[in-house]
Amino acid sequence: MNTNTITYPYERTESVFSSSPQNNWTDPQLFQDFVPSRQITMASMQAGPAQAASWQPRKVFSPEKRVTTIDYRGFVTYDTYVRPTQPVSDYREEQTGLSPQILARAPPFPEVQQRVASLIRDKILIGYALWEFLSVMGLSHPAIDTRDIALFLPFRRSLRVRANQMIPLVNIVTQMLGRNIGLHGEHPVEVARAAVDLFRSCEKIWEGIVASGSWPCALPPHAYANCFN
Repeated sequence: MNTNTITYPYERTESVFSSSPQNNWTDPQLFQDFVPSRQITMASMQAGPAQAASWQPRKVFSPEKRVTTIDYRGFVTYDTYVRPTQPVSDYREEQTGLSPQILARAPPFPEVQQRVASLIRDKILIGYALWEFLSVMGLSHPAIDTRDIALFLPFRRSLRVRANQMIPLVNIVTQMLGRNIGLHGEHPVEVARAAVDLFRSCEKIWEGIVASGSWPCALPPHAYANCFN
């Protein structure tokens, strides 16, 4: 089996909204004939010590960037730092664990970009604030094939998020899944798996809305429109 791609195992999916009798989306009859067969990958990027509080452009590729992709079951399919193109004045080794030796062995950006492009091509791409990931990687992806946790309207409404406001992923995970992430700093594999778990928790709802011809997400920032095709 190719571990880079895997089809949705719907029998293991549960909805985080299933306990709400007011939510008609959880009606199993709505999805009884819905059996998709799409393939999936998930991308994550180490973004720094704090999440942005609003949708502001951020296109700087800092030297400590680490790119990770996983499959539906959480297996890592690609995980690498990126060799910096400019001198690094402060490796912040205590916070990042990085050293000049580690980054010297890292692949250059064009190689990482090409590898990521091949991994996400023709896949459903799951992540948090995917516009930032795609922008920094210099890639675009079909909007219909993205599943962005930051934009999913049922999450945003449940958490009472205002328009153009972002809620940190750690908060979504705590509120929706009842667990904590990032207790020992940001780790892209942990972030990726948390995003996939959030998607899986309401996968039937999400995919059912898409299959019905509607779109269950807010729009990404206009400045990043070229990240989607």
